[in-house]
This record gives sequence, C-alpha cells and structure tokens, in this order.
Amino acid sequence: MPQGSSQPHRVVLIVDENSNPFEMSCAIEVFGLRRPELGRELYDFRLCADGPVTRMRDGFFTLTGVAGLEAAEDADTLIVPNRPDTDTPRSPRVLDAVRRAHARGARLVGFCSGAFTMAEAGLLDGRRAACHWMWADSFRTRFPRVCLEPDVLFVDDGDILTASGSASALDLGLHVVRRDHGAEIANAVSRRLVFAAHRDGGQRQFVERPLPDVPDESLAPLLAWAQARLGEPLTVAGLAARAAVSPATLHRRFRSQLGTTPLAWLTGERVALACRLIERGEERLDMVAARSGLGTAANLRARVRRETGLSPSAYRRRFGPAAGEALRT
Repeated sequence: MPQGSSQPHRVVLIVDENSNPFEMSCAIEVFGLRRPELGRELYDFRLCADGPVTRMRDGFFTLTGVAGLEAAEDADTLIVPNRPDTDTPRSPRVLDAVRRAHARGARLVGFCSGAFTMAEAGLLDGRRAACHWMWADSFRTRFPRVCLEPDVLFVDDGDILTASGSASALDLGLHVVRRDHGAEIANAVSRRLVFAAHRDGGQRQFVERPLPDVPDESLAPLLAWAQARLGEPLTVAGLAARAAVSPATLHRRFRSQLGTTPLAWLTGERVALACRLIERGEERLDMVAARSGLGTAANLRARVRRETGLSPSAYRRRFGPAAGEALRT
C-alpha cells in the first residue's frame, strides 16, 4: 500500500484460455482472501479474462462471471497468464493488456510458464526471469535475449517477478507479501496456508535425475536447532560438528538439499529474524544485531539493506508498529 493511501494495492490476474487452475488458486489464496485477524485488508484482488467464457486447462471446467480485460487497466500488480501449451501464441489482446500495464508502471508477476507470456510481449529482453525446468531449453531457444535463471524458485527483478513452477507460485506470492507488508504479515499469511514463509534453495532439487543409492540425511533437525540459537556465535564448523559430519560434507548436503551454502542460509535466517525484531518495535540496532547474531549495528545495516533494499530505519518506518497502526486507523 502506498504511503498515505487508504486504498489497498490492487492485484489483477488475467485468466487466459487453457490456463492452469492451480496457479490461479494460489493467487486467490495469497492475495484474494480476507484476513480479519490482521486487522486490515492487504489487497484488492480481481480476476479478468478476454471473453465471457474461458476454458481452463484440459477442459477441466470453464470460468465465467469475471471481469473483462479492462480490469487490468487499474491493476497495481498484474499477474499474467500461465499456460502449459507454451508453443501456442497468446491472444494479441492479452499481450497488449500486459504491455500497457508495464508501460504505466504496474508490477508484473508470472507463475510457472508466465515468463513465456511476458517474453512474448517483448518485456523480458535483457532481464532476469525464471520458468519451469521442463521448459528451460525451449524458452532459451525462443527467447535468447532473456537471462533465464534455471536453478531458482523465483526471480525478483524489481517490477517484473517470475516463479519457476506451480508450487513456487506460493513462494513468489509470499515474497510479494513480504516485500509489500513485511516479514510478520508474510509469516501470518504463510501460517494460514500451512506453507513455509521462505523455502531456501532452488528448483534444481526437483529436476529429474537418478536417485542416489544412499540418500543424504535430512538437514531439518540441524536447521531447527540453529534457528533456535541464531543469537549465539554459530559457525559452519560448529554446525558440521553438531551434525557429526565434516564441513565439506555439510556444504555438499546444503547444496544438494537447499541449493545454498551453510553460511548463506545462516545469514539469511539472521536477517529475517532482525527484520521481525524491527517490525515488533525494537529500536536499538545494537540489540537487534546482538539478538539476531549479526554482531554489530554496521553489519546489520549492510545486511538488511542488501536483503530488503531498505535501511533499518526505512524498514521500521514502512513495516514497524507505528506504520501498522497508521494503516489500521
């Protein structure tokens, strides 16, 4: 919600012929449901389509009774169509609506094959994007000027965001909520969804490949142990000792299971905790740095700015208790 605005951010999803209903449902769950426990409306959500009747994927059902494409003209965030028939050209009217939204400054979001829609509209040249690993080779062939990132769950490229697969629509949706309303609100939404607020790693772990004869042990117990002790002087060597493996083995397991390194995961968890502390009203940066394990206020400033694009003080103004109270009144 823009500062000083009393109107919720408007999110509009375009439903195209043969669209996948799962991603549509993900968008409705994240952006469309009322959440009275939060004390305010997060978004004004609408569906729209190019015609009065839209046939969904494989003819499972038809969608009727939604607004026309003119609803996209008022979107602050426009979720573009995603379709499994990626070789079929999109409707020119749909592509024009996407181009107009981008030209007037709306944020564009694409789930799964949604990157094909934006690339076909000519909006991804020279920009970063994600799509499902099954279509990565086809996407590169058709759109060689797009910087496809094949190993991630989603890409946030500022005003254009893309998710790699169906379930990662929830990852990206919660990321958008976190970006708009802060970590506390995103965590509240994720709890309602019974879905992790942030899944580390990328889609490389889901690519088809032969199963190892002896699978690696789960990192879950170690992660839970570390998350309960973020304010303590944790090290990669200490984590390896806790897991009873060598640091090299721990690195391999983190890369295999989470798609990241132990140090990067630990830093990300500490920054997330620091953001939650700021949102809850802790004003002393040295205290936030100590409780989150980031050490010094200077390191806290650098890490929070790198992860959120905001200084701690700006983050507090946007997501702190005073900002939440102002939005409720």
